[in-house]
Amino acid sequence: MSTALTALRVLDEVAKLQPVGVTALAERMDLPKSSAQRALKALETAGWIRQAALPKKGWVLTTKAIDVAQRVAAEVGVREAARDVLTRLRDATGESVHLTIREGREVVIIDVVETVNPTRIYIPLGTRSPLHATATGKVLLAHLEPGQRDEIIDAGLEQLTDATVTDAAQLRAELDGIREGRCAMVKGELRDDIASFAVPVFSRSGPVLGAISVFVPRYRFPDDDGAAFCRELKKAAAVISERL
Repeated sequence: MSTALTALRVLDEVAKLQPVGVTALAERMDLPKSSAQRALKALETAGWIRQAALPKKGWVLTTKAIDVAQRVAAEVGVREAARDVLTRLRDATGESVHLTIREGREVVIIDVVETVNPTRIYIPLGTRSPLHATATGKVLLAHLEPGQRDEIIDAGLEQLTDATVTDAAQLRAELDGIREGRCAMVKGELRDDIASFAVPVFSRSGPVLGAISVFVPRYRFPDDDGAAFCRELKKAAAVISERL
């Protein structure tokens, strides 16, 4: 049995039996005690389990499992709430639309509704991009707590194209405007041939759960600098947020 599979099985058993000691765990799983111990230590290092406080000894789950479950639930909930709205947004703008969430320093596409225009730029579901170089990424970055935002910015801003904003002060000023309600706009910062516009999707309690965007081939950049797109985006985001 692979080490990874053993660790996952051990994690599952800890969740069922917690608090549980290594001897009881090894006997239940028919594993050598040394193998069970290695798996437990690996899971502890990864932050999934910890030693229970006295008086009852043994291994228990940390809150990491809850955090992961909440992220998965949030992603599923946002997708379900947004799907028909994204289709209407595509129809209203004539362009492709994305629904995204943040994972670490990246923005991840979790749903796409493609334009019917025969000339399009295909960016598939699951695509990951740096937060600072995309419209949805800037929206998500703008709405982080200041400490989180600064940590990401201070770690460095990769130059992806000639247009990518890599100056921290310039990016912070842009993020301040987005946080105040301005639609995010990116023109050739991730790829030379793409422009995009984005707004946040809020939960009812206030935190931003994701962002939606309209993206276009750069040669089709709108004459109004995206004002009509941004109006449609804000209407769509309001409907999704209300559903959440």
